[in-house]
Amino acid sequence: MTMSATETVATKAAQAPKTSISTLWRPALKQAFVKLDPRQLYRAPVMLVVELTAIFTTVLCFIPDSVVPVFVAAQIALWLWFTVLFANFAEALAEGRGKARADSLKAGSDGLTARRRTATGFESVPASALSKGDVVRVEAGEMIPGDGEVIEGIAAVNEAAITGESAPVIRESGGDRSAVTGNTRLVSDWLLVRITSNPGESTLDRMIALVEGAKRQKTPNEVALDILLIGLTLIFLLVVVTLQPFAHFANGSLPLVFLVALLVTLIPTTIGGLLSAIGIAGMDRLVRLNVIAKSGRAVEAAGDVHVLMLDKTGTITFGNRRCAAVYAAPGVSARELAEGALFASLADETAEGKSIVEYLRGLHPQPEPAVDLLTVVPFSAETRLSGVDYQGREYRKGAVDSLLAFVGLPRDELPPVLAREVDRIAQSGGTPLLVCVDGKLLGAIHLKDVVKPGIRERFAELRKLGIRTVMVTGDNPLTAAAIAAEAGVDDVLAEATPEKKLARIRHEQNDGRLVAMCGDGANDAPALAQADVGMAMNDGTQAAREAANMVDLDSDPTKLLDVVQIGKELLVTRGALTTFSVANDVAKYFAILPALFASIYPQLGVLNVMHLNSPQSAIVSAIVFNALIIVVLIPLALRGVRVQAASAAALLRRNLLIYGLGGIVVPFAGIKAIDMLLTALNLV
Repeated sequence: MTMSATETVATKAAQAPKTSISTLWRPALKQAFVKLDPRQLYRAPVMLVVELTAIFTTVLCFIPDSVVPVFVAAQIALWLWFTVLFANFAEALAEGRGKARADSLKAGSDGLTARRRTATGFESVPASALSKGDVVRVEAGEMIPGDGEVIEGIAAVNEAAITGESAPVIRESGGDRSAVTGNTRLVSDWLLVRITSNPGESTLDRMIALVEGAKRQKTPNEVALDILLIGLTLIFLLVVVTLQPFAHFANGSLPLVFLVALLVTLIPTTIGGLLSAIGIAGMDRLVRLNVIAKSGRAVEAAGDVHVLMLDKTGTITFGNRRCAAVYAAPGVSARELAEGALFASLADETAEGKSIVEYLRGLHPQPEPAVDLLTVVPFSAETRLSGVDYQGREYRKGAVDSLLAFVGLPRDELPPVLAREVDRIAQSGGTPLLVCVDGKLLGAIHLKDVVKPGIRERFAELRKLGIRTVMVTGDNPLTAAAIAAEAGVDDVLAEATPEKKLARIRHEQNDGRLVAMCGDGANDAPALAQADVGMAMNDGTQAAREAANMVDLDSDPTKLLDVVQIGKELLVTRGALTTFSVANDVAKYFAILPALFASIYPQLGVLNVMHLNSPQSAIVSAIVFNALIIVVLIPLALRGVRVQAASAAALLRRNLLIYGLGGIVVPFAGIKAIDMLLTALNLV
């Protein structure tokens, strides 16, 4: 039974390595301390500033201050260190979720050797020494040492180490099944493979790099957000530095410890601490789908896609035509037609033949002869008929014109009722077959390219998100329109050629829209290269895999829908937590500014709307909240904000309401609760 896209994804998720938080927190906690090294922390500029302020505040704890007790200064310094550690912990936890799989992949490639072809024969070399263009021979039971293309031989390959699928697949030279992936094992025979990637550029290397933060390249959006956060940090640093001169002008002074606390609470520490974890977790979700992105830009582009170009066969439909109905000729009973069609299909090993048998067994159960008692008449391109001979009777099925010629009946003498059904089947995009026994016409079979269950609902969700779907097919416009109407796609590109696909993508891009498509053949390579998001099938040609910026290891075209979903989740999560982080500052103004200037400008006491106990408790409470909110948001950063089927405007309103308004309200409640707790425990 063929699974739907949702079932396929669920199955893959179930097959992925299980890593629970309980098994990850210890190594993540260790890594949180390791990442305190400024040489690692420079990738998170905001948190580097927090670490520097933590060091500065720690030093201030040893300098006597008549205004700020050492105990209060020590608490502020401690919570500043916790803020950095919590951010490091979030990043390490995100890395740990993906490293389990990366470690298993590394273990499978450690010590791997290859037989490289030379001018005089073959030599044994480490797999890591192979370069693009090298030719290696792989025997049954051996691992393929790197990504490549089969140039000679045919063999079954077990790709479970990469895809999770235990069933071997056939790989052979020439055609669309010539690409092989490194770290997969030959089950039978032998292959000559030309290596197509240099060291560090294979599918395995990309999978590992995607889930390891140290190797992962920042995406353009992350770089842009980093620049914004650095800009905000510099602005707030300038503001805080100028406060001391204002205080001196009013014959007052502000404790350095309090100024440091103000700086840390005003800069966007929440999103600064979680930004890396969000990116790593998003890539990890992609890897768990068994999709490898060649760049983070492709994932972000998937989140902004406006047009999805999807192949009909294998994506929208199952690809194999299935029996949908049978229609009896005048004077023929339903059981007589069922028996004739069933017997004619018992020895038919094609997907269509099997579907006819399955359909009729459920519709009209009846005794069946053993297949070895049948004389099989196989299908041929010349006769366009197939069937069996059994107990002196001839059972046949085939194309309309071919079977009419077989029974000696002109097309215009076909019974009108049956002729109308045949025409209706053809007009609906289906394929009509006729059935006969001993030259007697029994009726028609409706073979239909069946639309996958649930695909119409998925397209409806995409439409709500503002994404338009285009079905690409080689069918004629009439057949394509019928299937498109049933599937619920927005547009159709019928009788598609490589030139037509490329022209359509360029047309959409010229109108300012981002386009995503998938493909597997060499003829898809130009369109895959032109598309903003091009996803190639792993079992496709090397040309398609090189042209695309993503590769689906499961070779499931419907996965493109899930890639778009992950891209949107990644963008929405970043935006939501950035909004929350910036909105937090509102509450911190009301908490810290009145406390700072209480002795200089007593009138500012009216801004103490939270009625915090004292200036010391107000500042410590804000610092504690600033650290703890990162811990609270770690699960959301790892899981991602769920994207509901709605327009961009509706999503924006929802996120502003939840994360914008929430970012204002939550700190007020949190800081007040922490203030009450600190006061009750006499910690300030």
